[in-house]
Amino acid sequence: MNLLQSLKNFTTVVVDSSDINIIRKYHPYDATTNPSLILKSVNLKIYEHIINSSIKYAKKKGGNYKKQISNAADKVAVNFGIEILKEIPGRVSTEIDARLSFNTELCIKKSKKIIKMYEDSGINRSKVLIKLAATWECILAAKELKKDNIQCNLTLVFSFAQARACAESGVFLISPFVGRIYDWYKNKGRIDNYIPSNDPGVLSVQKIYFYYKKYNYNTIIMGASFRNIEQILSLCGCDKLTISPELLEQLNFTQGIATEKLFYNEDIYYDKPKELSVSDFYWQHNQDSMAVEKLSEGIRQFAVDQDKLETILSCRL
Repeated sequence: MNLLQSLKNFTTVVVDSSDINIIRKYHPYDATTNPSLILKSVNLKIYEHIINSSIKYAKKKGGNYKKQISNAADKVAVNFGIEILKEIPGRVSTEIDARLSFNTELCIKKSKKIIKMYEDSGINRSKVLIKLAATWECILAAKELKKDNIQCNLTLVFSFAQARACAESGVFLISPFVGRIYDWYKNKGRIDNYIPSNDPGVLSVQKIYFYYKKYNYNTIIMGASFRNIEQILSLCGCDKLTISPELLEQLNFTQGIATEKLFYNEDIYYDKPKELSVSDFYWQHNQDSMAVEKLSEGIRQFAVDQDKLETILSCRL
């Protein structure tokens, strides 16, 4: 048995890619996309039909030039999601424009637009997770969207405050970024004699996992952004793990047995703590300099890649 097969006995494996061929190869349950991943795929000739149909859609919808670019970019994301859903039994995560991450109303509006585009193509909203950055404003948006049966994946989770606020708002799923936490500590020279079990990214997810199970939160934890297979194996037993094609390849070609590292006695129940207020959230989040830096950096990078995607589409329009 290889490590990938073994891992699937304890954890739902998700592919972090918009490449249809990769998804076919590894047979994941779910798939996650983001502007960076889609940007990589749109430059491949095999997805030319997705770009062409998205441009055609935008022109048909009409409106001014800015509106057409926005519609084309949204349609590209949705079209990739539709293709991915043909290959998986579960859900696809589709990320909205990161530039809206600090505006609750616009996040809600854009999310509903994306869901409508899926449903107009015959895809039920139950097959889609709207991906939002885990800002306070986006957490509020996810809470409102849930009332319309629109479930969300809150991404770029770096602080415990973000994880708490998501759970308390009934968010469907969170994506704590293991590798980017590790990167920050490594770049600051704070990691000596690396041991996977002491990896700061791994420890962050472990803390969230035990907290969620201790207080009986239903929010799914999906570890993300891994740098090596040791980080992945250290979180064996986590609800879900979304893994890059490169690391899936390593797991697939490495013989061995994954052992369950995360588990909790769910018969034990505790009263939940008082919910975070907005001031509590900001205070606690801002005590973690790593989380502040990595959240803002992640939003900026997704926004940059969104701009690049729109530049490609504008040339076609």
